[in-house]
Amino acid sequence: MFGAGSTITLFRISGIRIAVDWSWFLVLFLVIFWLSDFYGAILDRPGSDTEAYLLAVGSAAGFFGSILLHELGHAFVARRNGIGIRMIRLWIFGGVAEMDRESSGPGVEFRVAVAGPLVTAVIALALCAIGIRADGAESFWDAVVMRHSADISGTIAMVAWLAAVNILVLGFNLLPAFPMDGGRIVRAIAWRISGKRSAATRFAAGLGQIFGYLFMALGLLWAVGGNVFSGVWLALIGFLITGSARAATSQTTIADRLAGVTVADVMDHSPVILPAGLAVDRALDEYFLRYGWSWFPVAEPDGRFLGMVLRDRLEEVPETERAGTRVEELIEPGTAGFSVGQDSHLETLLGNPDIRRFGALMVTDGLGRLSGVVTVEQVGRALRPR
Repeated sequence: MFGAGSTITLFRISGIRIAVDWSWFLVLFLVIFWLSDFYGAILDRPGSDTEAYLLAVGSAAGFFGSILLHELGHAFVARRNGIGIRMIRLWIFGGVAEMDRESSGPGVEFRVAVAGPLVTAVIALALCAIGIRADGAESFWDAVVMRHSADISGTIAMVAWLAAVNILVLGFNLLPAFPMDGGRIVRAIAWRISGKRSAATRFAAGLGQIFGYLFMALGLLWAVGGNVFSGVWLALIGFLITGSARAATSQTTIADRLAGVTVADVMDHSPVILPAGLAVDRALDEYFLRYGWSWFPVAEPDGRFLGMVLRDRLEEVPETERAGTRVEELIEPGTAGFSVGQDSHLETLLGNPDIRRFGALMVTDGLGRLSGVVTVEQVGRALRPR
């Protein structure tokens, strides 16, 4: 849904980095604290109880897994449609699968947007089926609406809570408030009808701002009426939705300005390249000292791009070993992908984390050979009003 702040990497799934913001731990703490009392009442053991606490911890873990599966739904469908995933980030207001570019068409946009809600719907239905089969529909529903008098076991009470939270996540995400999933589905439909992504984005973002203001107003009413925590929470969500919708509108304006401009139109067609077999001592003398740059691209004799080397890394090589060490042995890990096709639209570079790291991206042709370099300054010049 959204994302913010610095993150802690937990693990990787199919190469996708799973990270959490510090605020996510606050969510887990609140869930455990709140549910411990609920499970204590269900078990008729109010106060401190080990089983109630363990059920609350299990619920928090299940909630984490539900949100993660929701975002993985987006991520896997995006990758099947050629969109890279930088990471999945979880934080206090949900999660977000950070994609390296926008969808190429309304069909892709719809499939990616609807994938997360479909996963959540399957989880909710499966949990409901398990709970109803175990303790009957009436008892299970009492636990879903969190009645302390529900005649149900602790384990099924946990299943009921997870079913309820997934139903809430599903309903909330399907609201047509961009940039939530429902808003993206609306954008995909509007894009299909109008044939224009920018117009569809403005329409969906306009709906997002309306819902954002409604959430803020409703949240304030709740807070004034005594439901302070829920009211402030809803108002903050409304504030974030409004800000994200405005940002989407601004980004659309920028994209319109770059419409039709390709990387080849602005790139430097004569980049300085380090040969892969060049010795480190010669690379330092003939390139780094001569040009004063902190990095260079490395390419094979046929021009195939291999990655980037940093001056600091080369200078770490002992002087006695520099003549016998080739620069291709010191390529920065992960930089082989720091390139973009020369026919790519310039707007796809907006927000690219790789270009922020080095201030430039290498440009390659269809065979992976270096044909140029595009810098942040060149992108900035293209953004200036003509």
